[in-house]
Amino acid sequence: MKEIGIMEVGGFRIGHAQDEAAATGCTVLLCDRMSPAGLDVRGGGPASRESQILAPVAQADAINAVLLSGGSAFGLDAAGGVQKYLEERGIGFDVGVTRVPLVSQSCLFDLGVGRMDVRPDAAMAYRACQNAGHDAPAEGNVGAGTGCTVGKYRGMARAMKSGLGTFALQAGPVKVGALAAVNALGDIYDGPERIAGLRTADGAALSSTLDELLADAAAAPANLFTGNTTLGIVVTNVKLAKTQLTKAAGMAHNGFARAIRPVHTMADGDSIYALSTGDVPGDVNTVGVMAALAMERAIVRAVRAARPAYGLPACGCLPRRT
Repeated sequence: MKEIGIMEVGGFRIGHAQDEAAATGCTVLLCDRMSPAGLDVRGGGPASRESQILAPVAQADAINAVLLSGGSAFGLDAAGGVQKYLEERGIGFDVGVTRVPLVSQSCLFDLGVGRMDVRPDAAMAYRACQNAGHDAPAEGNVGAGTGCTVGKYRGMARAMKSGLGTFALQAGPVKVGALAAVNALGDIYDGPERIAGLRTADGAALSSTLDELLADAAAAPANLFTGNTTLGIVVTNVKLAKTQLTKAAGMAHNGFARAIRPVHTMADGDSIYALSTGDVPGDVNTVGVMAALAMERAIVRAVRAARPAYGLPACGCLPRRT
Protein backbone atom coordinates (compact mmCIF):
# COMPACT_ATOMS: atom_id res chain seq x y z
CA MET A 1 0.00 0.00 0.00
CA LYS A 2 1.28 3.46 -0.89
CA GLU A 3 0.20 7.08 -0.48
CA ILE A 4 -1.22 8.84 -3.55
CA GLY A 5 -2.92 12.15 -4.17
CA ILE A 6 -6.67 12.15 -3.68
CA MET A 7 -7.28 13.25 -7.27
CA GLU A 8 -5.50 10.10 -8.49
CA VAL A 9 -8.56 8.12 -7.40
CA GLY A 10 -10.26 9.69 -10.43
CA GLY A 11 -13.79 10.40 -11.52
CA PHE A 12 -14.50 13.71 -9.79
CA ARG A 13 -13.52 17.35 -9.33
CA ILE A 14 -13.13 19.32 -6.08
CA GLY A 15 -13.65 23.05 -5.62
CA HIS A 16 -13.57 25.53 -2.73
CA ALA A 17 -15.08 28.94 -2.10
CA GLN A 18 -14.88 30.94 1.11
CA ASP A 19 -15.36 34.27 2.84
CA GLU A 20 -12.21 34.57 4.93
CA ALA A 21 -13.34 37.72 6.72
CA ALA A 22 -16.54 36.04 7.86
CA ALA A 23 -14.75 32.72 8.60
CA THR A 24 -16.97 30.43 6.56
CA GLY A 25 -16.89 28.54 3.28
CA CYS A 26 -17.86 25.46 1.32
CA THR A 27 -16.25 22.59 -0.57
CA VAL A 28 -17.93 20.73 -3.42
CA LEU A 29 -17.15 17.36 -4.97
CA LEU A 30 -18.60 17.10 -8.48
CA CYS A 31 -18.83 13.60 -9.94
CA ASP A 32 -17.70 13.25 -13.55
CA ARG A 33 -20.69 10.93 -13.94
CA MET A 34 -23.53 10.06 -11.60
CA SER A 35 -21.91 7.94 -8.89
CA PRO A 36 -23.32 5.55 -6.27
CA ALA A 37 -23.01 6.94 -2.75
CA GLY A 38 -23.66 6.02 0.86
CA LEU A 39 -23.79 8.01 4.10
CA ASP A 40 -23.17 7.17 7.75
CA VAL A 41 -24.07 9.75 10.42
CA ARG A 42 -22.70 9.13 13.92
CA GLY A 43 -22.97 12.54 15.58
CA GLY A 44 -26.04 13.67 17.48
CA GLY A 45 -26.59 17.00 15.73
CA PRO A 46 -26.33 16.75 11.94
CA ALA A 47 -27.51 19.38 9.45
CA SER A 48 -28.06 17.77 6.06
CA ARG A 49 -29.95 17.99 2.77
CA GLU A 50 -30.89 15.16 0.40
CA SER A 51 -29.45 12.64 2.83
CA GLN A 52 -32.43 10.28 2.71
CA ILE A 53 -31.88 9.51 -0.98
CA LEU A 54 -28.67 7.75 0.08
CA ALA A 55 -30.53 5.24 2.26
CA PRO A 56 -30.18 1.71 0.85
CA VAL A 57 -33.98 1.46 0.54
CA ALA A 58 -34.31 4.71 -1.44
CA GLN A 59 -34.70 4.55 -5.22
CA ALA A 60 -31.83 6.85 -6.26
CA ASP A 61 -28.85 4.71 -7.23
CA ALA A 62 -26.37 7.55 -7.78
CA ILE A 63 -25.83 11.26 -7.20
CA ASN A 64 -24.12 14.15 -8.97
CA ALA A 65 -22.37 15.97 -6.14
CA VAL A 66 -21.64 16.31 -2.43
CA LEU A 67 -21.37 19.72 -0.78
CA LEU A 68 -19.75 20.35 2.59
CA SER A 69 -20.29 23.78 4.07
CA GLY A 70 -20.20 25.98 7.12
CA GLY A 71 -23.16 28.00 8.29
CA SER A 72 -24.91 25.36 10.39
CA ALA A 73 -28.47 24.73 9.14
CA PHE A 74 -28.47 28.19 7.53
CA GLY A 75 -25.86 26.89 5.09
CA LEU A 76 -28.21 24.30 3.63
CA ASP A 77 -29.39 26.88 1.11
CA ALA A 78 -25.99 26.62 -0.59
CA ALA A 79 -26.82 23.36 -2.36
CA GLY A 80 -29.10 25.34 -4.65
CA GLY A 81 -26.01 26.90 -6.20
CA VAL A 82 -24.61 23.48 -7.06
CA GLN A 83 -27.95 22.48 -8.56
CA LYS A 84 -28.01 25.65 -10.67
CA TYR A 85 -24.47 25.03 -11.92
CA LEU A 86 -25.30 21.45 -12.91
CA GLU A 87 -28.71 22.30 -14.38
CA GLU A 88 -27.13 24.89 -16.66
CA ARG A 89 -24.95 22.11 -18.06
CA GLY A 90 -27.77 19.59 -18.50
CA ILE A 91 -26.45 17.38 -15.71
CA GLY A 92 -28.78 15.45 -13.43
CA PHE A 93 -31.21 12.57 -13.04
CA ASP A 94 -33.45 12.27 -16.11
CA VAL A 95 -37.11 12.65 -15.08
CA GLY A 96 -38.42 13.01 -18.61
CA VAL A 97 -39.27 16.72 -18.68
CA THR A 98 -35.87 17.79 -17.33
CA ARG A 99 -32.80 16.59 -15.50
CA VAL A 100 -32.75 17.05 -11.72
CA PRO A 101 -29.25 17.39 -10.21
CA LEU A 102 -28.97 15.22 -7.09
CA VAL A 103 -26.81 17.07 -4.57
CA SER A 104 -26.31 15.80 -1.03
CA GLN A 105 -25.07 18.29 1.56
CA SER A 106 -23.90 18.44 5.17
CA CYS A 107 -23.12 21.55 7.20
CA LEU A 108 -20.86 22.25 10.16
CA PHE A 109 -21.24 24.94 12.81
CA ASP A 110 -18.81 27.85 12.37
CA LEU A 111 -21.12 30.71 13.40
CA GLY A 112 -19.12 31.41 16.56
CA VAL A 113 -15.80 32.04 14.79
CA GLY A 114 -16.34 34.96 12.43
CA ARG A 115 -19.65 36.58 11.51
CA MET A 116 -22.74 34.63 12.46
CA ASP A 117 -24.85 36.55 9.93
CA VAL A 118 -22.73 35.51 6.92
CA ARG A 119 -23.14 31.92 5.77
CA PRO A 120 -22.43 29.92 2.63
CA ASP A 121 -25.21 30.55 0.13
CA ALA A 122 -26.07 29.51 -3.41
CA ALA A 123 -23.73 32.12 -4.90
CA MET A 124 -20.76 30.85 -2.88
CA ALA A 125 -21.47 27.23 -3.77
CA TYR A 126 -21.77 28.19 -7.44
CA ARG A 127 -18.30 29.75 -7.21
CA ALA A 128 -16.99 26.56 -5.64
CA CYS A 129 -18.31 24.66 -8.67
CA GLN A 130 -16.61 27.13 -11.00
CA ASN A 131 -13.38 26.61 -9.06
CA ALA A 132 -13.63 22.81 -9.16
CA GLY A 133 -10.93 20.95 -11.03
CA HIS A 134 -8.93 17.76 -11.22
CA ASP A 135 -5.83 19.33 -9.64
CA ALA A 136 -4.91 18.66 -6.00
CA PRO A 137 -7.21 20.77 -3.80
CA ALA A 138 -5.89 23.36 -1.36
CA GLU A 139 -5.88 22.35 2.31
CA GLY A 140 -6.08 24.12 5.65
CA ASN A 141 -8.10 27.34 6.01
CA VAL A 142 -10.07 26.89 2.79
CA GLY A 143 -13.55 25.89 1.70
CA ALA A 144 -15.53 24.13 4.41
CA GLY A 145 -12.41 24.27 6.59
CA THR A 146 -12.29 28.08 6.71
CA GLY A 147 -14.10 28.40 10.04
CA CYS A 148 -13.21 24.98 11.48
CA THR A 149 -11.99 24.74 15.08
CA VAL A 150 -11.32 21.96 17.59
CA GLY A 151 -11.17 21.55 21.36
CA LYS A 152 -14.35 23.45 22.27
CA TYR A 153 -15.41 21.67 25.44
CA ARG A 154 -14.72 24.84 27.46
CA GLY A 155 -15.87 27.23 24.74
CA MET A 156 -14.12 29.14 21.98
CA ALA A 157 -11.77 30.94 24.35
CA ARG A 158 -9.80 27.71 24.78
CA ALA A 159 -10.24 26.26 21.26
CA MET A 160 -7.74 26.00 18.39
CA LYS A 161 -7.91 26.54 14.64
CA SER A 162 -8.42 23.55 12.38
CA GLY A 163 -9.18 23.17 8.69
CA LEU A 164 -9.65 20.85 5.73
CA GLY A 165 -7.38 17.99 4.68
CA THR A 166 -7.12 15.10 2.23
CA PHE A 167 -5.29 11.80 2.04
CA ALA A 168 -5.39 8.78 -0.28
CA LEU A 169 -3.98 5.28 -0.53
CA GLN A 170 -3.47 2.67 -3.24
CA ALA A 171 -3.18 -1.11 -2.87
CA GLY A 172 -2.74 -2.83 -6.22
CA PRO A 173 -5.38 -1.34 -8.52
CA VAL A 174 -7.60 -0.27 -5.59
CA LYS A 175 -7.56 3.43 -4.75
CA VAL A 176 -9.29 5.07 -1.78
CA GLY A 177 -9.18 8.73 -0.78
CA ALA A 178 -10.62 10.81 2.03
CA LEU A 179 -11.43 14.48 2.55
CA ALA A 180 -12.21 15.89 6.00
CA ALA A 181 -13.39 19.24 7.34
CA VAL A 182 -12.44 18.98 11.01
CA ASN A 183 -14.66 20.94 13.39
CA ALA A 184 -14.66 18.70 16.43
CA LEU A 185 -15.59 19.15 20.06
CA GLY A 186 -12.67 16.90 20.96
CA ASP A 187 -8.88 16.89 20.59
CA ILE A 188 -6.88 15.70 17.58
CA TYR A 189 -4.30 12.92 17.84
CA ASP A 190 -1.58 11.85 15.44
CA GLY A 191 -1.06 8.34 16.78
CA PRO A 192 -0.35 8.72 20.51
CA GLU A 193 0.50 12.43 20.20
CA ARG A 194 -2.14 15.07 20.93
CA ILE A 195 -1.47 17.79 18.35
CA ALA A 196 -4.41 20.19 18.79
CA GLY A 197 -7.55 20.72 20.81
CA LEU A 198 -8.54 22.08 24.19
CA ARG A 199 -6.06 24.51 25.71
CA THR A 200 -5.25 25.08 29.36
CA ALA A 201 -7.06 27.88 31.19
CA ASP A 202 -4.20 30.30 30.46
CA GLY A 203 -4.21 29.28 26.80
CA ALA A 204 -0.48 28.55 26.81
CA ALA A 205 -0.50 24.76 26.38
CA LEU A 206 -2.63 21.79 25.37
CA SER A 207 -5.00 20.33 27.93
CA SER A 208 -7.12 17.17 27.51
CA THR A 209 -10.80 17.19 26.67
CA LEU A 210 -11.14 13.60 27.88
CA ASP A 211 -9.61 14.40 31.25
CA GLU A 212 -11.73 17.49 31.77
CA LEU A 213 -14.90 15.78 30.61
CA LEU A 214 -14.32 12.89 33.02
CA ALA A 215 -13.60 15.32 35.82
CA ASP A 216 -17.04 16.79 35.16
CA ALA A 217 -18.73 13.38 35.07
CA ALA A 218 -21.15 14.23 37.86
CA ALA A 219 -21.89 17.73 36.58
CA ALA A 220 -21.28 18.08 32.86
CA PRO A 221 -21.60 21.56 31.34
CA ALA A 222 -25.22 22.24 30.46
CA ASN A 223 -24.71 24.01 27.12
CA LEU A 224 -22.38 22.10 24.80
CA PHE A 225 -24.95 22.53 21.97
CA THR A 226 -24.28 21.26 18.44
CA GLY A 227 -21.50 23.73 17.71
CA ASN A 228 -19.11 21.27 16.17
CA THR A 229 -19.30 18.50 13.50
CA THR A 230 -16.54 16.85 11.48
CA LEU A 231 -17.53 16.09 7.90
CA GLY A 232 -15.86 13.57 5.61
CA ILE A 233 -16.03 12.21 2.08
CA VAL A 234 -14.55 8.89 0.97
CA VAL A 235 -13.95 8.23 -2.73
CA THR A 236 -12.89 4.97 -4.34
CA ASN A 237 -12.32 3.66 -7.84
CA VAL A 238 -13.82 0.31 -6.80
CA LYS A 239 -17.24 -0.46 -8.25
CA LEU A 240 -19.62 -0.62 -5.28
CA ALA A 241 -23.38 -0.16 -4.82
CA LYS A 242 -24.74 2.30 -2.29
CA THR A 243 -25.49 -0.42 0.29
CA GLN A 244 -21.82 -1.39 0.25
CA LEU A 245 -20.79 2.28 0.27
CA THR A 246 -22.92 2.88 3.35
CA LYS A 247 -20.91 0.14 5.05
CA ALA A 248 -17.63 1.65 3.83
CA ALA A 249 -18.69 5.03 5.21
CA GLY A 250 -19.40 3.38 8.56
CA MET A 251 -15.97 1.73 8.59
CA ALA A 252 -14.37 5.09 7.77
CA HIS A 253 -15.70 6.39 11.09
CA ASN A 254 -12.98 4.25 12.69
CA GLY A 255 -10.60 6.89 11.32
CA PHE A 256 -12.60 9.55 13.14
CA ALA A 257 -12.34 7.55 16.36
CA ARG A 258 -8.57 7.12 16.07
CA ALA A 259 -7.85 10.78 15.36
CA ILE A 260 -10.55 12.60 17.40
CA ARG A 261 -11.11 12.08 21.13
CA PRO A 262 -13.88 12.24 22.18
CA VAL A 263 -15.87 11.83 18.98
CA HIS A 264 -19.49 11.21 17.90
CA THR A 265 -20.90 13.13 20.87
CA MET A 266 -24.38 14.64 20.98
CA ALA A 267 -22.67 17.99 20.42
CA ASP A 268 -21.21 16.81 17.09
CA GLY A 269 -22.95 16.08 13.78
CA ASP A 270 -20.21 13.78 12.48
CA SER A 271 -21.07 12.49 8.99
CA ILE A 272 -19.16 10.60 6.29
CA TYR A 273 -20.16 10.14 2.64
CA ALA A 274 -18.67 7.39 0.49
CA LEU A 275 -18.74 7.45 -3.32
CA SER A 276 -17.75 4.96 -6.01
CA THR A 277 -16.33 6.86 -8.97
CA GLY A 278 -14.76 3.97 -10.90
CA ASP A 279 -15.28 0.44 -12.19
CA VAL A 280 -12.33 -1.45 -10.64
CA PRO A 281 -13.32 -4.84 -9.13
CA GLY A 282 -12.79 -4.95 -5.39
CA ASP A 283 -14.10 -5.87 -1.96
CA VAL A 284 -16.02 -3.57 0.37
CA ASN A 285 -13.98 -4.76 3.36
CA THR A 286 -10.73 -3.70 1.72
CA VAL A 287 -12.24 -0.34 0.77
CA GLY A 288 -13.56 0.17 4.30
CA VAL A 289 -10.22 -0.58 5.95
CA MET A 290 -8.38 1.72 3.57
CA ALA A 291 -11.04 4.40 4.05
CA ALA A 292 -10.51 4.38 7.82
CA LEU A 293 -6.76 4.78 7.38
CA ALA A 294 -7.16 7.54 4.79
CA MET A 295 -9.72 9.39 6.91
CA GLU A 296 -7.48 9.29 9.99
CA ARG A 297 -4.63 10.82 7.99
CA ALA A 298 -6.89 13.37 6.30
CA ILE A 299 -7.97 14.61 9.73
CA VAL A 300 -4.36 14.96 10.86
CA ARG A 301 -3.49 16.73 7.59
CA ALA A 302 -6.41 19.13 8.08
CA VAL A 303 -5.10 20.16 11.50
CA ARG A 304 -1.45 20.35 10.49
CA ALA A 305 -2.32 22.43 7.40
CA ALA A 306 -4.39 24.96 9.37
CA ARG A 307 -2.98 28.43 10.03
CA PRO A 308 -3.62 30.58 13.10
CA ALA A 309 -6.66 32.80 12.48
CA TYR A 310 -9.47 34.66 14.21
CA GLY A 311 -7.41 34.92 17.39
CA LEU A 312 -6.97 31.14 17.62
CA PRO A 313 -3.62 29.30 17.53
CA ALA A 314 -3.08 26.37 15.19
CA CYS A 315 -1.11 23.13 15.38
CA GLY A 316 2.54 23.76 16.21
CA CYS A 317 1.84 26.96 18.14
CA LEU A 318 1.70 25.24 21.54
CA PRO A 319 3.69 22.58 23.43
CA ARG A 320 2.36 19.11 22.56
CA ARG A 321 1.28 16.43 24.98
CA THR A 322 0.66 12.70 24.72
